[in-house]
This record gives sequence, C-alpha cells and structure tokens, in this order.
Amino acid sequence: MFALAGMIFVTSFNTAKGTNLRTDDSLLKLSDLIEQRSQGNAELDRSTSALRKDVDALARRDDGSTEAEDEKLRALEVAAGTEKLSGRAVSVTLNDAPPNAQASPGFPEPQANDLVIHQQDLQAVVNALWQGGARGIQVMDQRLISTSAVRCVGNTLILQGRVYSPPYRVTAVGDPDRLREALTASPAIQNYQLYVKAYGLGWKVDEREAVTLPGYSGTVDLHYAKPVQ
Repeated sequence: MFALAGMIFVTSFNTAKGTNLRTDDSLLKLSDLIEQRSQGNAELDRSTSALRKDVDALARRDDGSTEAEDEKLRALEVAAGTEKLSGRAVSVTLNDAPPNAQASPGFPEPQANDLVIHQQDLQAVVNALWQGGARGIQVMDQRLISTSAVRCVGNTLILQGRVYSPPYRVTAVGDPDRLREALTASPAIQNYQLYVKAYGLGWKVDEREAVTLPGYSGTVDLHYAKPVQ
C-alpha cells in the first residue's frame, strides 16, 4: 500500500510539474477561442479593406480605361456589393425568447429549440428580402454578397469568419412596401410567427428612410466554383 501510494504521488508530481491539476484556469474555453478568432478576423477584415482601397485607387489611376469602361465597372461593383449603397430600407430584428418564457394558452410547453433563433429563421428573412427586390442586404454589421453563407452553430451566428449573438438585425435597402410584402408572404416566416406568438421569440420590423450599407471588404476569391464570365 505504501509503495502504491508513493507511485501515485510521484506520477502526480511528474504530471503536474508544479501546476494545480484540479483547475482549468490554464485551459482556453472553446467560447473564448471562438471570440478570440472572431476579433482577429474582424481586425484582418479592416486591414484587408484598407489595402483594397489603396489597390483600387492605384488601379483606377493606372489602368488606362475609358470613361464608359469605368462606368461599367462601377455598376458591377454596386451589383457585387463591394460599394456602399444608400436608400430607404427595412430592418428586421430577431431575438431569442426570454429566459423565463412560457407557452401561450393552447400551445404545448416549449422545448429548448423552440426558444432560440435558428439558421433557417435568418435564412428565411434574407431570402424573403431578396425576393422583395432588395438592392443590398446587411446582416449585423456585414454586407452580404453572392458567396455569403448565413450559418448558425448552437445559438450563435457565424458570418464570414466572425461570430455574433442575438439579437440579430438584418437590414435591406429597397422599396419598403415590397420588402414588407415579401416578409409577410414568406411561408417560412409565417411559421416563425407561430413561435413568436406561442413562446415570445423576438420579431420587429422597422422602416428607415435613409440608410447606408457598407461595401463588402473581405476576400472575393472563389474556392469551390469558377465564374462563368
């Protein structure tokens, strides 16, 4: 018994190397790592944006293009979402249900998944706004482009390398009446509205007279597809 106890003490000493084995203070939690990477990606986005502006300025100065070609390029940049876009807009805010949410009369008691925003909810809003003729869409503080993917992991949104928590705001520049009609007509959003009524999920639509969406400033390289033209 003494020999066994001695072996355990020696093993513990060699493993610990002077640290406390019963604490996780030295371990970086996954949530902390995600937040750290998100902040790093945000900083890289800002750096990339600044460099892209310098490159674009040099290209415009030295490319020798005609005025018509420059005008065509500007139109393509607006369509691609890499330039700022201003105009009337509709803003949609989605939020998780309150922590103490209870089912409204006539509805079953909620499960955990009934009380949080899911990826399909955000996708439904974005798709409806495009369907309603949106000229540009911003989710949280990021402009969407053709390769943007709205994805959720757990109860957090991962968008273009950055992580966000609810409430989620989606802003679309376009005709407010058409945008509202598209939101109302969407079957997926109609289903979401049932959960708003039953369990108190957050849903708010605001019309805004003057909004400026930032241009997308991240990478535009394609990894899994090739441009047709």
